[in-house]
Amino acid sequence: MRSYNFEPLWRSTIGFDRLFDLAEAAAQHAGEDHYPPYNIERLGEDHYQISLALAGFSPDEISVTAEQNVVTVEGDKAEKTDRDFMYQGISTRRFKRQFNLADYVQVKSAAFDNGLLKIELVREIPEAMKPRRIAVNGVAGGNVKQIDSKAA
Repeated sequence: MRSYNFEPLWRSTIGFDRLFDLAEAAAQHAGEDHYPPYNIERLGEDHYQISLALAGFSPDEISVTAEQNVVTVEGDKAEKTDRDFMYQGISTRRFKRQFNLADYVQVKSAAFDNGLLKIELVREIPEAMKPRRIAVNGVAGGNVKQIDSKAA
């Protein structure tokens, strides 16, 4: 995997630390396990959904944790020794999958249906952070004073 040097960008940018950390982490984890398979969809301008295929798991064997800018999904299947598989193609191994979220993206809900875990995300920008129109006050023509200076 190609390694990128962000050193030149550090010298001329301020406040992009998290972005560079995410890029470096993505480069390091490029060869990691891709289990379980998942989709990330944009459902609207500020509405997203993560879907994970979790065949063989039940809702009580899955945990979803939302922390600041990170959603973590973990699964731990209890091993049953009373089964004798001739072939086992459905993987039910333990997993931990993390998704990094942008600022102001929050987990709205999580639902498990027909082997799919669906996590709804929404971006809610606080009112204080939204753009607002600022009134521009003008100076009336009668309030302007001119100061004369006399040269000596």
